[in-house]
Amino acid sequence: MRLVYFAAVREAIGVASETCDLPAHVRNIHDAIDWLAGQSSGHALAFQDKSRLRFALDQDMVPLDAMLGDAHELAIFPPVTGG
Repeated sequence: MRLVYFAAVREAIGVASETCDLPAHVRNIHDAIDWLAGQSSGHALAFQDKSRLRFALDQDMVPLDAMLGDAHELAIFPPVTGG
């Protein structure tokens, strides 16, 4: 799966995107975030508060409990503020 990171998430991890073969037990976004958080200290920092993040599967916004299914891309966004 292609993982795309934006803003503070990208800065914490150190890359804008990466491709990962997620383990079989990773079925939804919550599982994916938990697994990713264990990949490096940057990932752990980026995903320490899942409730503040926003997600898109194949460019459609979805909740944290959304099933990954056969999606090709998971985008992860930090909170966005406007002015």
